[in-house]
Amino acid sequence: MLIGTGNDVTAVGRSPEKRARLESLGARAVALNMFDRIAVQGVLEGHDTVINLATHMPSSTFKMMLPWQWRENDRVRREGSATLVDAAITAGVRCFVQESFAPIYEDGGDRWIDETWPVRPAPYNRTVLDAEGSAARFSAAGGTGIVLRFASFYGSDPLLRDMLGLVKKGWSPLPGPGGAYWSSLSHEDAATAVVPALGVSAGIYNASDDEPLTHREWADVLAAAVGAKPPRLMSRWLSALGGKTMELLSRSQRMSNAKLKTASGWAPRWRSAREGLPAAVSALNV
Repeated sequence: MLIGTGNDVTAVGRSPEKRARLESLGARAVALNMFDRIAVQGVLEGHDTVINLATHMPSSTFKMMLPWQWRENDRVRREGSATLVDAAITAGVRCFVQESFAPIYEDGGDRWIDETWPVRPAPYNRTVLDAEGSAARFSAAGGTGIVLRFASFYGSDPLLRDMLGLVKKGWSPLPGPGGAYWSSLSHEDAATAVVPALGVSAGIYNASDDEPLTHREWADVLAAAVGAKPPRLMSRWLSALGGKTMELLSRSQRMSNAKLKTASGWAPRWRSAREGLPAAVSALNV
């Protein structure tokens, strides 16, 4: 998308195969250790904008429940983002976009949540605030630091496959009360949000779909996509076993994307998971 809008793009790939894929799309591919400030600064010289979407997510739903599986992701967000910002300031970069995670807000019930709503991350994702702090430091140094707080992703990936496995067994993959709101966003809509965001003012923006569904609705849509019966909701005692991680995921977070839409003109392709989830499931060929 960036290349299609006339940008000269350098992209980081972790393997020869990924770098070859980036080159085939028209980008200049590089291998880079994001913790090496000197190397990062060398790559950033001459660039106008940095988009940092780097993460290191656990590879399965089960591993996501294990605190130590998040250590490398914590390092990426805490040290990696800081290193990129330091190098970007020195290299004279104008704009810095930082990926963040939106479901860190306090429970809002059925109220709409904007970027000013109080946040309370769980231990496993507390470092999103470190990454956001790095973007704010970039703005304080005279640049435009933009934070995109992405809602819960869904797409044709192993996590969705794990969720479908639970649904087929009759269980909802989402903890918490059925009436709590779950804000989500497809992979494709997340990508389309990034490009227009390059033109907004410094600050924090929620990137989510237009119509968050309740946990009950979200699970039912997923079940219907594979012809399964409406699944049972996870019991409170089972949710409690997951500690603070499950507590965060159980909150009702009905996020508003109005600030990003107004500032950038962006709109998601899928207004809600009601339309987007069936498409993602279909692409999995399950």
